[in-house]
Amino acid sequence: MWFKKALIFGFLLLFFAPMLQAEINSQDVEKALNKNLQHPYLYFTEQEKPALLERIKNDPECRDIYERMLAEANRYLYTPVDPQAPVEEKNTRYYSTGEYDNYYYFNRDAALSLAFVYQMTGDKKYAQKAYEFANCVCDLQTWVLRAHEFPIIYSRVMPWNVPDDQVNFTYDHVTGDTARMMAAVYDWLYTGLDKTQRDRIRGALLEKAITRVRGNYEYHWWAVSYRCNWCGVCNSGLGLAALALLTEDPKLTDVVAEAYNRIGKMFDQIDPDGGWQEGCGYWYYATHTSVFFADALKRLSGGQYNLFDNTRFKNNTVNFPLYCFIPPRTTVDFEDSGGGMVGASFFYNKLASETGSHEAAWIRQNSLGAGGDEFDIIWPRSSVTAELPKQSSLLFRGINWAIMRSDFTDPGKVMVACKAGYNDDPHHGHLDCGHFILCWNGQEYIAEPGHSAYDEKFFDEVRYEYPQASSVGHNVVFVNGEKQIIAKLKDKPMQEGIGGKVLQFRTSAARDYTLMDPTHAYPNKELKGWRRHITLEKPMITVVLDEVKSATGAEIEARFHSQVSQQAKNGYVLLDGEKGKMALIPVVEGNFTFRPGKHAILAVQKNASFKWVPYTGAVVKASGDNTVMATIILPVAGDTEAEGIVKSVKKSYDGSGNFTLSFAKSGKTFTYKYKKGAAGLVME
Repeated sequence: MWFKKALIFGFLLLFFAPMLQAEINSQDVEKALNKNLQHPYLYFTEQEKPALLERIKNDPECRDIYERMLAEANRYLYTPVDPQAPVEEKNTRYYSTGEYDNYYYFNRDAALSLAFVYQMTGDKKYAQKAYEFANCVCDLQTWVLRAHEFPIIYSRVMPWNVPDDQVNFTYDHVTGDTARMMAAVYDWLYTGLDKTQRDRIRGALLEKAITRVRGNYEYHWWAVSYRCNWCGVCNSGLGLAALALLTEDPKLTDVVAEAYNRIGKMFDQIDPDGGWQEGCGYWYYATHTSVFFADALKRLSGGQYNLFDNTRFKNNTVNFPLYCFIPPRTTVDFEDSGGGMVGASFFYNKLASETGSHEAAWIRQNSLGAGGDEFDIIWPRSSVTAELPKQSSLLFRGINWAIMRSDFTDPGKVMVACKAGYNDDPHHGHLDCGHFILCWNGQEYIAEPGHSAYDEKFFDEVRYEYPQASSVGHNVVFVNGEKQIIAKLKDKPMQEGIGGKVLQFRTSAARDYTLMDPTHAYPNKELKGWRRHITLEKPMITVVLDEVKSATGAEIEARFHSQVSQQAKNGYVLLDGEKGKMALIPVVEGNFTFRPGKHAILAVQKNASFKWVPYTGAVVKASGDNTVMATIILPVAGDTEAEGIVKSVKKSYDGSGNFTLSFAKSGKTFTYKYKKGAAGLVME
């Protein structure tokens, strides 16, 4: 009995321990902070600068970064500064030349780079030129992008934990980025500017960022959107701006406390295994911007307020980008997050140093090239040894994503990623419960369609008419064409339970297995039930088994998208990639047909380019109320081998309803046995 109680207590700690982090207030921050602040102090002090200069002198990577920055700073000295910002178009989601954004970001980046060079050289010519660029940023009417102002963002569907009645949009994630960067500019330029120049930047930080939010967080939707990347980005910018201004405005400790509390609550929403519902790209945006604030506050509070110690963040610091890594250079691209490499070198340097993460050190050492940012000098490579976890497959239990693979590094071995979870993220979620991708040799043979261009309507209710966000564009099952539904529409309550779960996950050296139930992602008028089993026979063979409940005679379609050429043959689809071929072989009772299709993609943008996204559907008619469809996906030399495998397929049921599937490849027979249970089949 004591053991059972211990297990229950451990489970509760796993899921709820992060919530035990106490909130702090303005007085707490004031007591903890250094009372004799002298700029610079956010990321390093005057006393710590010699260590940075020594690093630049003796570390080849840091030396190269600095020499490049110095060369660019010298070019900036003679670069004309345009005081007149271009006009920002009114409908930037529909059409934009990009001139305003380029002006905004160029001046911001140049000011930051020159400010760092000033700190390293002490030469005020760099400080004065940095101020010229910073002044252009200060002179902008707002730091909010037009796409995030009322006319465009008002129709956006609000995410989890956010009330629908949102009408104030005066601070966005771009403002958060700018406040973060301009806080560093203020801190680093402080000794090189006169009072009027300092007050110009200080005034902009107050006017464009702090006073828009301070005292009225309840009017900013992102302030409580703890599962959204905006929460981290926006609060980090506010917190850093407040920290940078403490020498003139010591009472801004309330803003610092708010940033600490709200970022902590966002970290609490990281899943117990490190996953993030919005996908890898937005995990990075949320966490890496928060790390700047976490570092500054930890330093200034003498370690008393340390967001790196948040349980959810610390325990599985980089599990998400690591397990979602697809060798050689991509990442699982579920939701809107994109599929590129995730993160910057300085970010992984910092995480390894702060948390002791061997995995962060491994990503830094093996997946990213040489550093190229001033923060690679401030946060250099750590001494933590680079190691991979022994287990190469993982279930992210909170978001219900499963990653199945033989190892982390070999693109010649198949990697499968699948997901259940809930359709309750109206910003970046897709209606893709039960979806999976299959990657081999650097290509997605079974593919995620990615996200649409962020156009005029992609964040409104019509988002789910886009194939990229709708279930029609994903590798899921349809009964009589019935599509999955979203849990949240504008000005409507969140519907709990729209989606599904991973019911079982097993991993071993030879075979991984995931069982998902996406039934409740659908209205359930046509599709009455769906269980999807995915098995990875390591290192190369994937078997998908779908149990679909429907009315007799219903049309059932299992749909498959691919990045490679798809050719429907007699009994299989040949998937022809750059470095190899695969066969996709449906196995059903009775007959099936292949139904090729394609999505017409054209964003709601003035200069959008049209494209087709092809797919293949395997279609059967339900002969009863429960249909079992299997799909074998495996490498083949060509048509001859594929045809031989098709002929070798055997399937059978015993008297208890247990199901067995087998086939032969390269002289070896592969057998998969599923035992009948009360809810359906389960692999033995």
